[in-house]
Amino acid sequence: MHNLYRQFRQLLPEPPLQAGIVIEVGASRVVIALPDGGLIHARGEATLGQTVFVRDGVIEGEAPSLPLEVIDI
Repeated sequence: MHNLYRQFRQLLPEPPLQAGIVIEVGASRVVIALPDGGLIHARGEATLGQTVFVRDGVIEGEAPSLPLEVIDI
């Protein structure tokens, strides 16, 4: 018998991995500015001005500090 819940979960896309710069550090949350101007509130530890990877509201790690270029399609 097939697991219908597992099949349903496979239809949903994975949350995207985004990179941004930490602009505010709080007790339990960090505010991250994305290259397109959006803001994300995430859980995790980071320092002010650090570039980080964020997925689904959680900081996954430090990102390289490279220049970011946004290309509109």
